[in-house]
Amino acid sequence: MRRVLVLALSLAALLAPAAAAASPPSLVVKGNRLLDARTGATFVPRGVNWPSFEYACAYGYGYSNEAGPGSVGPTAAQAALIASWHANTVRVPLNEDCWLGSSGMPAGGLTATGYQNAVAAWVDKLGEAGLAVILDLHWSAPVGFPALGQRMMADDQAPAFWTSVANRFKANPGVMFDLFNEPYSRSFEGGPNFPLSWSCWREGGCIAPQQNDEEEPFNNVVFKVTGMQAMLNAVRGTGATQPVLLGGLDYANDLRGWLASRPADPGLVASFHNYDGQRCETVACWNAEIAPVAAKVPVITGEFGETDCSEAHDNSYMEWADSHGVGYLMWQWVVLGPSELASPPCRSLRIISDTAGTPAFPNGTALRNHLAALAGEVLAPGGPSAPGPGAAADRTAPTLRGISVRRQHGKLRLTLTLSEPATVSLKLARRNGHRFRQVAASQRRLGAGKQQLTVTRKRLTAGRYRLTLRATDASGNRSGTRVIGFRLG
Repeated sequence: MRRVLVLALSLAALLAPAAAAASPPSLVVKGNRLLDARTGATFVPRGVNWPSFEYACAYGYGYSNEAGPGSVGPTAAQAALIASWHANTVRVPLNEDCWLGSSGMPAGGLTATGYQNAVAAWVDKLGEAGLAVILDLHWSAPVGFPALGQRMMADDQAPAFWTSVANRFKANPGVMFDLFNEPYSRSFEGGPNFPLSWSCWREGGCIAPQQNDEEEPFNNVVFKVTGMQAMLNAVRGTGATQPVLLGGLDYANDLRGWLASRPADPGLVASFHNYDGQRCETVACWNAEIAPVAAKVPVITGEFGETDCSEAHDNSYMEWADSHGVGYLMWQWVVLGPSELASPPCRSLRIISDTAGTPAFPNGTALRNHLAALAGEVLAPGGPSAPGPGAAADRTAPTLRGISVRRQHGKLRLTLTLSEPATVSLKLARRNGHRFRQVAASQRRLGAGKQQLTVTRKRLTAGRYRLTLRATDASGNRSGTRVIGFRLG
């Protein structure tokens, strides 16, 4: 039985908004809550991210993804489908250059006016489905460089971007503004390092690399950071009064300095991002760091999800967030093509597996089931649920215990104990942003008992790593997948 169903039914009146209405909410901040000014009721944002406005225009194939046999587009039907999951909010990532028409963007003969109109049309369709919208500055770059990928922090174009966006949407009370997606400190392999302090987060003025978070090595081009205060001033300078989201440090996963560093404004919301493998991924951390913020201001989880072929992280976080009045928006409502899927596909950050909105395991199934339970919807048998991969069909599957990793003489060494002889599959990945990129993979035939082996002889750079293991015996029985996270200094 799903524990969330019991929780949801007992707290439904307190936690769950009704199914999306025919018009969007009118959102205001009051204390540590968002309210729908139409009714005075508490509004807890729950829903999805709808990406592609940040990258389609940069690559020149459209203002966003378009509807097709293998792609969801910004259509009224898709807005209604999202709302049918009992979602009430959609976060829409944007591209700074495509909106402003700077640095040769949008590409492919598209225009800034066309881009702005396309975004506005999608916001209108979402609103007509009863959905609130969060507009997010996701991809950006200083003047003269294309906005491809995520920069460490905002540049000097950001105030103009937010002045224009806020002017366009200030009359729409169902829209909120997320000033900068994921602020982070940047370290290049072999140096240099660019730390982002809470002071610079607020006031700007520190130096950031021009490159996005996937580009190496350092190319010696930097820019001066624009802080949250200047972007907030740009929004409020238009007369826009809607709630404004500010993401914390470390890819919005660190809110420890948020309350002390926030600008003075009664309409602020703290934005938290929460993926498995990030530092603050446990209930203990949420209680220690996120709950104190949520006691003072509204908190919205702008992005969350997991890549370990399990619903455990998603379900644990949604249950915790519900009990603290924290909103959450899962990443991402797109259909991934075969070449875009991880191996196995359950490691992919996706909510749906097709344009009909079939929930993809594990993120989509977790979200669909959870929102349905909150709304009191009883899903039909055979609906969105799926077993975890690698589960054994009998009780003789091998087990992995006593797993530990250490660096020894430049090599990464693994210690484990096997219950029987088995082939152990190993995958080592290094965190890059909020995603992990594989750096090594192998299979080893091992005997029963305590075993020691070298995972890789590659020279590993400092950072956060994830080691995934699974054992298969001679009969084809598979252990559960084990995931070990660790940091190399």
